[in-house]
Amino acid sequence: MSLDQSLRDELSALVGAHFGALDLDPAFGQVAPSQRPELGQFQCNGALAAAKSAKRPPRQIADAVVERLARDGRFRDLSIAGPGFVNFSLADDFLVDRVTALFDDPATGCRIGHAPRTVVLDFGGPNVAKAMHVGHLRASIIGDCLQRLCRQVGDRVTSDVHLGDWGLPMGMLIAEIARDAPELPYFDAAYDGPYPDASPVSIDDLQELYPRASARTKEDDEALAAARQATFELQRGRPGYRALWERMVAVSVEAMRADFEALGVRFDLWDGEACVHDLIDPMIQRMTDAGIAEPSEGALIVRVARPDDKAEMPPLVLLKSDGGVMYSTTDLATIVNRVERQDPDAIVYVVDGRQSLHFEQVFRTARLAGLVRDDVALEHVGFGTVNGTDGKPFRTRAGGVVRLSELIAMATEEAGKRLSEAGLAQELSEAERAAIARNVGIAAIKFADLQNQRHSNYVFDLERFTRFEGRTGPYLLYAAVRLRSLLRKAADQGFAAGGLAPETDAERDLMLTLAALPEAVRGAYERYQPHILCEHVYNVAQAFNRFYHDCHILSEQDLVRRGARLRLAEVTLAQIALALTILGLEIPDRM
Repeated sequence: MSLDQSLRDELSALVGAHFGALDLDPAFGQVAPSQRPELGQFQCNGALAAAKSAKRPPRQIADAVVERLARDGRFRDLSIAGPGFVNFSLADDFLVDRVTALFDDPATGCRIGHAPRTVVLDFGGPNVAKAMHVGHLRASIIGDCLQRLCRQVGDRVTSDVHLGDWGLPMGMLIAEIARDAPELPYFDAAYDGPYPDASPVSIDDLQELYPRASARTKEDDEALAAARQATFELQRGRPGYRALWERMVAVSVEAMRADFEALGVRFDLWDGEACVHDLIDPMIQRMTDAGIAEPSEGALIVRVARPDDKAEMPPLVLLKSDGGVMYSTTDLATIVNRVERQDPDAIVYVVDGRQSLHFEQVFRTARLAGLVRDDVALEHVGFGTVNGTDGKPFRTRAGGVVRLSELIAMATEEAGKRLSEAGLAQELSEAERAAIARNVGIAAIKFADLQNQRHSNYVFDLERFTRFEGRTGPYLLYAAVRLRSLLRKAADQGFAAGGLAPETDAERDLMLTLAALPEAVRGAYERYQPHILCEHVYNVAQAFNRFYHDCHILSEQDLVRRGARLRLAEVTLAQIALALTILGLEIPDRM
């Protein structure tokens, strides 16, 4: 069987063709999973909608459609309910062919009907000199899932962490370090190098320096002026400031890489705002010459409001009155850079939903200025906040921001407790148990985030997230580990898998659930909604548990039946493993 369409699309096309043969719109043949499984696996309600235009009773139309479907060997158990609801189940041979084709396909059906795109994914977004914290969690987890999802469907993906490494925060740090250690060569304007290779500040130093510098500039106008001057000189290329900035960036990136690596998140590019500094002046000149950028109260702005706007749309500020650049300016220059380097079909920003106005301004300006082709998609994938049980943004008990490393440690500790309570991994060494606990803890964090509709806020509850029952990451990891254990035992006993041959409803239900993977992947991809894939893999795990409960496998004496069920277990494990990999969850070998 060739995989030209997803199962639902194929069924809708088949049923639609029968409506068409009755001189009715094939769109009436839309098929959906049955809401009453006792009547069939799928249903089509098109006869009711078609009745009005056909001026015929819906039951009569349904009878004619069922009569035609009965001659098609792909369907069985056809029936009509109520005034004209068509219910049907698939023939076992057709279902077997479909699931086998998915299993044999290198992309598991995920590339059906998809034209690959070149995509730039901008996510992560940590700032230099600041420890990564829970506020970076959603962008990192959702963004990483989307880059995996895009690659699974065949897109050419470039992921960029897009560091916050340019602007006033850097000037604040330079000025603060100058107060503490003015003797350093970075602050001697007459010094011509070379500058020390080692950084004068560690990441821990920066964690202390930044809040102190921030507080000082809020309270002291002279300190703020000094920070602005340092920023100006840094951006104009003062050698000592550039050298100090490079050292701060290096120690920050080293710490960030460790945090991202702990989450299993990787980037193709570690670019920041500074990478596009040299593109800003030519871009602004181009926009000024075109009459798009205009002066306003000493600043330079772009008016992006449209007559049909329902809410006020303020202009985008390119340059402040003091000549300083804004985030919007560097974001526009970054678009110029990405168009030149990657020539993308889409640039996707995975950033907090509260930044929607900023991105609308940037996207409109990019269009007005012709920085991108009209057919390049510019998309902001926003998301809600991570809240504590009090409904407010998640913080430590002392009221501080939870660092990412602390969050992972908390999740690892809680996962270790759950492993002990469940009596899992007890026969393994202490080091192996610790590694599994960390794996389970990170899976708990990731799945808890991804299973939510991304626009929604959610409450961070580690005790609930780390349970091995219910809709959790640990539950899915354990389901996969159990499957691996089952297949290992089968191999140890010399049992071989055969061909799929469903005999029970539990087997058929599991196969139908597996066959829905392409629709789940397409929905998650097209809408940038990982929760759709989360729902699918959870349904697969649930369906396998029902199958495992109802059907003997290793104890089955009939060789053909045992081989068919082992094959179904193999297919299920392969699909769960694929889905969890896309979600960024790593399956331990055993528990």
